[in-house]
Amino acid sequence: MAASYAFLSPSVPSSTLNNRISPSLSLNGSGFCSYLGISKRVFCSSIEGAEKHAAAGVSSTESRASRLINRGCKLVGCGSAVPKLQISNDDLSKIVETSDEWISTRTGIRNRHVLSVTFISLLSVAVMALSFGSDLLLCEDSLVGLATEAARNALQMANVEPDDIDLVLMCTSTPEDLFGSAPQIQRALGCTRSPLSYDITAACSGFLMGLVSAACHACNSEEDGMFAFDLHSDGDGARHLNLSLGHDKIDAAIGSNGAVTGFPPRRQSYSCINMNGKEVFRFAVKCVPQSIEAALQKAGLNGSNIDWLLLHQANQRIIDAVATRLKVPPEQVLSNLANYGNTSAASIPLALDEAVRSGKVQPGHIIAASGFGAGLTWGSSIIRWG
Repeated sequence: MAASYAFLSPSVPSSTLNNRISPSLSLNGSGFCSYLGISKRVFCSSIEGAEKHAAAGVSSTESRASRLINRGCKLVGCGSAVPKLQISNDDLSKIVETSDEWISTRTGIRNRHVLSVTFISLLSVAVMALSFGSDLLLCEDSLVGLATEAARNALQMANVEPDDIDLVLMCTSTPEDLFGSAPQIQRALGCTRSPLSYDITAACSGFLMGLVSAACHACNSEEDGMFAFDLHSDGDGARHLNLSLGHDKIDAAIGSNGAVTGFPPRRQSYSCINMNGKEVFRFAVKCVPQSIEAALQKAGLNGSNIDWLLLHQANQRIIDAVATRLKVPPEQVLSNLANYGNTSAASIPLALDEAVRSGKVQPGHIIAASGFGAGLTWGSSIIRWG
């Protein structure tokens, strides 16, 4: 599944933002505007030994946090964009042996939006959809196009011009150009000041990594809305969730034709997502609550201070289990998984954009956000909207 969000951090004249402090905004592909300090703009876009860190309590990130986040970060605008083509569970049941009941009871997903060209390998698309609703990436719309649309929506909400952007971050694991898609978003937005633009690949933790990265480019601000963060990774857990390169079978059959052994090198291509669902579930429901609690402790807050819990939209069972462990009531949990499935790095800002535009999330509300997934990587941040 594909979606985009935007997150912005520009240095705008105070007159641009109704005489408020000039912000640094950071934009992400569901459009997301974050106002990070004075006189700098950022745009971000997105379409560890878990056991060791779990046992350690408050992580070493705490000591790094004070050195890293001594700048302001205020979220002032958001936007999102999704492909027009919508695929329901019933549609998938016509491709493989499954049903709406089987998928929805195990994942909470009923629909997803996909980039539409042709269904390249329809079967593998269906299989990925059943696996916790992982990304479905097809194409006639484009990821850059969606990210640009989301970014424009975020800029409009924040009342900021493209030339006020200082940084563009593209948080995705499916770029349209392996050398990076962020510069293409910068061009599509019409940024003439050549802001720094680069991609971040952290799969479903991408938004949190992008948020923290964007905050590092901001200036000091008295209106800092990022109270604390907690980030981790565990390379050993990659065996439970990965998407690795494999040798092309046809190429291997051709052989080297008597040439030097190993040359020319065999072509490689990405295989399907490989996931041990049970282990990923155990990892998420154990490490995510601990990460959120660590971030709350660093912020000097507790669970009762949270207005909203916003998790990566991977699987409804995971969302429910984490909320239960944190004792957050269902009415304070943001979820749009049923309509979009797992959109990877875009899932958190996509859900936040809907909640802001519907009036659920109001300025001043405190949100505990957490992303988790491939790597394994996971992280949390305590943020204030507006």
